[in-house]
Amino acid sequence: MAPQPNGTADAPIEVSSIPTVVGINFGNSYASIAVLTKEGSADCIANEDGERQIACAIAFQGEEMYIGNQAKHQLVKNSQNTITGFRNLLGKKFSEIPANKLSVKDSPGSTDAPAHYSVQHPAASHAATPRSEPIPAERVLTVSEVTSIFLKSLIQSAEAFLGKQVQGAVITAPSWFDQAQKDALEKAAVDAGITVLQLLEEAGAAAVATTTGPQPEELPLDRTQLLVDLGASALSLSLLSIREGLAYSLATREDHTVGGDAIDDKLIKFFAKEFTKKTKTPLVVSPATDAQDKRAEAKLRLAVEHTKRTLSASPGAATCSVESLKDGLDFTGTITRLRFDMEVRSIYDRIYSQVQELVADAGLDLYDVDEIVYVGGSASLPGLDEALAQGFAESVVTPFTSGTVVGGGVGDPTTILARGCALQAKILATLAEGTEEEREVKASFTHGHQYTRAKATSKTIGILFPEENAGEGSLDGQWIPVVLRETPVPARRTVAFDVDLGEGEGEKKVGFEVWEAKEGIKMEKVKPPKDEEEEEVPADDSEEPEEEEEDIEVKERTVEKENLLTSLVFTAKEGKKTQGRWTTKVEVQFVVRENGAVEISAREVGKSGKGEKTVVRVPTA
Repeated sequence: MAPQPNGTADAPIEVSSIPTVVGINFGNSYASIAVLTKEGSADCIANEDGERQIACAIAFQGEEMYIGNQAKHQLVKNSQNTITGFRNLLGKKFSEIPANKLSVKDSPGSTDAPAHYSVQHPAASHAATPRSEPIPAERVLTVSEVTSIFLKSLIQSAEAFLGKQVQGAVITAPSWFDQAQKDALEKAAVDAGITVLQLLEEAGAAAVATTTGPQPEELPLDRTQLLVDLGASALSLSLLSIREGLAYSLATREDHTVGGDAIDDKLIKFFAKEFTKKTKTPLVVSPATDAQDKRAEAKLRLAVEHTKRTLSASPGAATCSVESLKDGLDFTGTITRLRFDMEVRSIYDRIYSQVQELVADAGLDLYDVDEIVYVGGSASLPGLDEALAQGFAESVVTPFTSGTVVGGGVGDPTTILARGCALQAKILATLAEGTEEEREVKASFTHGHQYTRAKATSKTIGILFPEENAGEGSLDGQWIPVVLRETPVPARRTVAFDVDLGEGEGEKKVGFEVWEAKEGIKMEKVKPPKDEEEEEVPADDSEEPEEEEEDIEVKERTVEKENLLTSLVFTAKEGKKTQGRWTTKVEVQFVVRENGAVEISAREVGKSGKGEKTVVRVPTA
């Protein structure tokens, strides 16, 4: 993953002074576009049909071509000429596509040929009269051509909104895309007339969006972030260390058996049973084999989108209404949030299991995660957050706990990737206009650059002012962590603090130790607290003894010193007297090289300014 700049530390950028750029989140089911505001933030915009979440669908009917939700509605009566799910097929041949992913509109031909579609879409005929019917004709479109048509419509929507030509875009790409698929996506975008500033992995886009701008007060600047991307066709998990705005990938995981479509399938089956129960008309869905059942399933699949959105926003019940679902019979069904969570509980449990394995792969504990970030409309469901919260610390920050899950806020799962791409585009466009050094920084965002393969520290490095008779391995004394574990290197960190010099006046020696520390999680089992309102009731021999409550597992973070790197001593000359004791301010800087070497410098900061540096270097182990 490319390193991401820390937006909070950068000077404000005058939006009007940079080229017009946009961010595009290009999913397999939905896409969104974000543009920069006058304040320098990023907002998602609507297309001409008022859609902020634009369905990745193209349909052909007669001489007309529909894009977005208009095209998706064609799946009911014109499915053979409606194309969806094309992003995941970019850069693939027919031989590489599972048979269950091919539909009647796909035209395999040679299995070694690039994937393409065959649709009925007659071109305008010069011989035809105004009243004549269009002549049916077959049109073959490659996946790349379909993608170009769709991306071009997104850029046209952005230009219509902005009133000027878009000069560049950052576009999301799944982390599991291979280089051939990334190349195919970039080519399709270029063919659509888009200047591609960067193909940004989805986890990187989320990191940019969540580290740029004001941060929640309860969230540490340096933190471990879990990204849960619940797309329609797959679950993508990423565990990131955020250090001074730089995102470093600790572990990633994908599961193509879990996604929003699986949740839709559960809902569709639930309502199909309700329909059969109410009307005594059999309806078999997910999968459907009968033509009528297939059409009914397509109608239900469109309707449950609204049902899910209602469940995300309301703690009550949600309805699903479909006219003429089957045999001319209308249907209206209701499902409560509780019932819905019960129906999809197996999916939530699967996601939780995958999260546990991801964190274990990184050698961490769920208790180490400081923040959970959700991506995708299906990830807006409160039940998912409730299911995952059981294993994390109570202090973990999620869009639900911070109140930013809806309305385009920092944590809104439906807009976060597009906004992250727009903010990244702002950075890249600014660097392109800057000095030679800034242009070199811009080059570091390209695929394969050395900084995209950065190493990271495995242990926290910090300062210890030890106490006498400290225990073996303990950090008794004043411990100041400086370079946290999982910090990308090379890195520079500076800390400043006051040191107690004692009661005497004059020059004093100041010294401290530099340690690598091992962090972990200690788990203890404790008895559950008794209810204060419970009264002591004398035991009755005739009654069966009550079962003892199980002990509660309590986790606690631990830090132990593991490897002494060096010690440093220097002379303080400009102490000041405070409440009968003398103190002085000390500034310490750590520089960790890419090869693991560490340089520590310390100096006094007094009335006359900064004193002379004392430097100690620790070579590579």
